[in-house]
Amino acid sequence: MSRTVLITGATGTVSTALMNALEGADVRLRALVRDKSGADGPRERGAEVVVGDLDEPRSLPPAFEGVQDVWLLTPNSPRAPENNMNAVWAARQAGVERIVRLSAVGAAHDAPNRSGRLHALSDRETERCGMRWTILRPLWFMQNLLNEAGDIAATGSFSLNMASARLSMIDVRDIAACAARVLLDDPDRHHGRTYTLTGPRSLTFDEVAGQLGLALGRPVTYLPVSDDAKRRTLLGYGVPRWIVDMVEEYAQAYVSGWGDFTTDTVADLLGRPPRDIADFARDHAAAFTSADGR
Repeated sequence: MSRTVLITGATGTVSTALMNALEGADVRLRALVRDKSGADGPRERGAEVVVGDLDEPRSLPPAFEGVQDVWLLTPNSPRAPENNMNAVWAARQAGVERIVRLSAVGAAHDAPNRSGRLHALSDRETERCGMRWTILRPLWFMQNLLNEAGDIAATGSFSLNMASARLSMIDVRDIAACAARVLLDDPDRHHGRTYTLTGPRSLTFDEVAGQLGLALGRPVTYLPVSDDAKRRTLLGYGVPRWIVDMVEEYAQAYVSGWGDFTTDTVADLLGRPPRDIADFARDHAAAFTSADGR
């Protein structure tokens, strides 16, 4: 009998990739969206859409009713542990069997960034939820580079406050494929496991620029900038100050070597190696060519 999977964060990058990864699988998809304006994308991917908000626990029971598995993705904000708590409580009340939670690399109570410390709180809660659970902790997303696509298309360069940091960035499609693998396997197979997901190799952003250049057939240059410069740019785009602070803390951690490692977890789960930056660059070349980054 088909299981019903509730997808939270259903309009975001990772959850959208997960719905794509589950296309054709013997599961029923249900997507939680904050308002009806976000319904089209999940509905096009075959999901039943339910309106609800992780900020508002009273809105959640209809989404969780009759669900066996929850893909739990909370937004980056100071309220993330509250959002996780609301989802876990709704899942428990509805008789959900399993939670597969998206955490973050290095989540711990002593992580060098607020996101990692907040994720640690929600990870601990999930581990003690009384349901089967699996936690995924991916490293930096290759898809974050799409935020620089407009500059690369216009000027052939991009700027980050990452200095000469090396990190084993991962393609979101591989995160989604790992999540799909867990969700499609027997609930006991991955119960109690925390998987750290990385790409196949650690890279500097100079090396990333080189791979983008090869895919585009023209030079691409990485221009390191200071934390203050990146902060001014992000604030100028209207990014909330809390998010700007979080991004800066991650950058500082990566510069210190925090992301310079790889794991075999993606290959172990999928039976193939994770995508390389060359694969990402080739598959997304059009985004780095158009002026609007699309």
